Amino acid sequence: MALNNKKCRLCRREKTKLFLKGERCFSSKCPIERKGAVPPGMHGLKSNFRPSGYGIELRGKQKIKRYYGLTERQLKNYFLKGSKMAGDSENNLVYLLESRLDNVVYRLGLAPSRRSARQLIVHGHLQVNDQKVTIPAYLVKEKDRIELSAKAGGLKQVKEWLAKKDLGVPAWLARKGLIGLIKGAPGVEDLPSDFDSGLVIEYYSR
Repeated sequence: MALNNKKCRLCRREKTKLFLKGERCFSSKCPIERKGAVPPGMHGLKSNFRPSGYGIELRGKQKIKRYYGLTERQLKNYFLKGSKMAGDSENNLVYLLESRLDNVVYRLGLAPSRRSARQLIVHGHLQVNDQKVTIPAYLVKEKDRIELSAKAGGLKQVKEWLAKKDLGVPAWLARKGLIGLIKGAPGVEDLPSDFDSGLVIEYYSR
């Protein structure tokens, strides 16, 4: 219960759903559904607080970091890598984040959360192009084929999730059964509308 509350507090702190608890996030038990996007703590309802420019960038960065389940170092490394790639830095950053194998498994609807996806990967239940991959941070590319093992597909949690939920697979992905395909490249438009990856760029560019 304490773990559930801790994760739900993160969503309330960022004033949006971060989808950290799988099934719970889609149910009436979700605090965002019951209480609205009210930050935790005794000052959560205060409305006269005006964050500074730095504060806005920090909250935007924290929201992205928590959404993908990354450490501070991991997110900064993605920023640095994206800034060295050709093209727009913001789009590059989102491309790197969305292309992580744990995120792809979640976005394909093969796991109820990114944390669950990481567990499946580490335990050897995922193959990329018929090769077992046990690194959640592995970056997929266009035309890669992702397959969840039949054993994992038979797990109660995964089986119930596959039967109940249609998360709406993004356009750059396709799935049939336990198999997914990378059709194209993800971009900024694939982030939820209330997430601003540009704030991550601004925060680390200071």
